Amino acid sequence: MGYIQKTKSVLKCVLCFPIMLGVFYFTSPSLRLLIGLIPMDKCSLESGKMLTLDNSVDASLDLRSRRDVQTCTSWKAPIIWEGMFDPDLYDRVHKKEGSSVALTVFAVGRYLDEYLETFLNSSEQHFMLGLPVSYYVFTDMPEKVPQIKLGPQRSLKVIQVERHARWQDISMMRMKAIFDTIESDIRHHCTHVFCFDVDQVFSGRFGSEALGDSVALLHAYYYRFPVTLFTYDHNPKSKAYMKTGDFYYHAAVFGGSWRSVKALTEACYQNIMEDKRNNVEALWHDESHLNKYFWLHKPSRLLSPEYCWDNGISYRGDIRVTRLLWAPKHYDTLRTP
Repeated sequence: MGYIQKTKSVLKCVLCFPIMLGVFYFTSPSLRLLIGLIPMDKCSLESGKMLTLDNSVDASLDLRSRRDVQTCTSWKAPIIWEGMFDPDLYDRVHKKEGSSVALTVFAVGRYLDEYLETFLNSSEQHFMLGLPVSYYVFTDMPEKVPQIKLGPQRSLKVIQVERHARWQDISMMRMKAIFDTIESDIRHHCTHVFCFDVDQVFSGRFGSEALGDSVALLHAYYYRFPVTLFTYDHNPKSKAYMKTGDFYYHAAVFGGSWRSVKALTEACYQNIMEDKRNNVEALWHDESHLNKYFWLHKPSRLLSPEYCWDNGISYRGDIRVTRLLWAPKHYDTLRTP
């Protein structure tokens, strides 16, 4: 029995190490600076024409323009960085094809007062300009949604949702709300869907170059980590369980065609509910389930951390532009009942 207990203790330490390092990383500017010096893998493709193309315009991507970062995946999906694409070309192609985008965002409880107005106003300045955009605001207080001056071809719909007692449940149950709304509404009006956390602010172009069939975001804090340090869920009892993976994706932003986002949210919701029936909760809630889904169903397009950056991270030379920024977090007050 002594040997078994010692073995269990060693295994616990091994499994907890990535989490402990992550905590230290989030609180240590010096370590964050050193992490920024770790080289990324390099794209093995010579040309955008060699990619598995989401859209014919992706053949124009200059994969060699950013030798400081990884610009494609092993399954030939592009990773979008500043300097790789011609924004005017992408806009022309997507306008010609009739692309339209649904943006979903949840603003429940104090998050509505703290973040929603700034999020929407900044989106009007930077998100998918020139394309039809339909906002879907999910909230428990529809009467408090601010009046926003919208540009041409842009609309806003408010959808009332239940407020759960735990913020973790709010985060996880958004998957069902998004799935239901895609099925009942979005699929009839929009070609693509992007799902955002509300505690963010658009700060630069977030345009049609981000559109694809299945779109995932590289997490700003983990994109230079070795895969062994990614904080996947290592509990075999959870449907989110992963031994390893490709990248660590941030659930603050994900998207794709309405069909792909519908499939993703339905799968994540079903796995969350199965975990609940088994009295299990994934380590990082819906984000853990999202990472498991993208491990099994490779995204066709990855967005670099430019598309969701935290200015609290030390200077990084590879981040030439920030398109979406983390807003200041006040979890001590926002997540209390």
